[in-house]
Amino acid sequence: MRYVVLSSGMMGSAAAFDLATADKNNEVILADLHREAAVRSARAIGPNVHPHQIDAHNTEDLARLFQGSDAVLSAAPYSLNAQVARAAIEAGVHMCDLGGSNDILERQLTLSAEATERNVTVIPNCGLAPGLINILAMEGFRRFDAVDSIRLRVGGLPQNPRPPLSYQISFSVEGLLNEYLEPVDLIRDGSLRKADPLSDLEDIEFPPPFGRLEAFNTSGGVSSLPRLLRGRIKDLDYKTIRYRGHCEKFKTLIDLGFASAEPLMVGATVRTSREVFAELLRKKLDYNDKDVVLARATIAGRQGKLGRTLVYELIDYYDEATKMTAMMRTTAFPTSIIAQMLAGGSITRRGVFPPEEIVPGEELIRELAKRNIGITERLTETA
Repeated sequence: MRYVVLSSGMMGSAAAFDLATADKNNEVILADLHREAAVRSARAIGPNVHPHQIDAHNTEDLARLFQGSDAVLSAAPYSLNAQVARAAIEAGVHMCDLGGSNDILERQLTLSAEATERNVTVIPNCGLAPGLINILAMEGFRRFDAVDSIRLRVGGLPQNPRPPLSYQISFSVEGLLNEYLEPVDLIRDGSLRKADPLSDLEDIEFPPPFGRLEAFNTSGGVSSLPRLLRGRIKDLDYKTIRYRGHCEKFKTLIDLGFASAEPLMVGATVRTSREVFAELLRKKLDYNDKDVVLARATIAGRQGKLGRTLVYELIDYYDEATKMTAMMRTTAFPTSIIAQMLAGGSITRRGVFPPEEIVPGEELIRELAKRNIGITERLTETA
């Protein structure tokens, strides 16, 4: 199989690694605006990964690069994913991406008829959250005759938290700020609602050494689930997991205007408060410590006359053997597996679909287990 991976950053390199090692006969083109970065990553992964320089803003160049590939995986900034999808459709090649923006998802969904006509499947939002957690939610939903609630909880944490925020940057700073600033979609009492980010703080327990943590509303992770499940479920929400005290401290900074669009003079340069804040977060929270990813999907409903609760749970640590963070593994590997499903024919529907609508959850769970990413399952009876 021939794959194209856009971006040789942490997530793109992890995806290229998985594609290259899943089958030594796979050919992986690792494309980046900066050729030197692509060369370094390709050399580190193996001989079946080939670096390529490209500007992902150029749709025509993208389409030419994609020609003859079996699938494209975009780990580029999410703002580019709509035009990457358009280029893949033009080239007649399946495509998936890490996602992260509901606005970009909506733009990609408008391309569905064109993708169907070209016999192409495009699957946005295939990372961890949105992505894996949403697929688990729908996999559980389908096992019930009626579902009352779905609670999704996900967090990437440092194994050794440092004050004052007990957090380190494990992905895009802009992505983090979007989660903490944009309105939150959920279903409450059967109706679509909006909630404030950094609200509805709750305690959540995980096995030792974690114990009691906190979770709170953030934007983006629930993806298209509210629209998909509207009228079919009473309650649905998504919250981010952090060490206790993080939410209150970060919310104080936001309330003080650190992430506002207010212009500031920095020397002779005009920048926004948010731009300066983002730069500070990059510098102050880049500890490069070993991390862990915690995720839990809780689905409550009825099977026949029985009330039951199904819980999927994931705990994944920094991988000493590959020197990959847990966030890299749990974000890039599901996306790589989905690209392989597209190339190998496991997914046959054509058009543009969020992963929760089209990705076979049980197969994804089995493939993740082969990569030592274990997802446990608990089913209990309730009153």
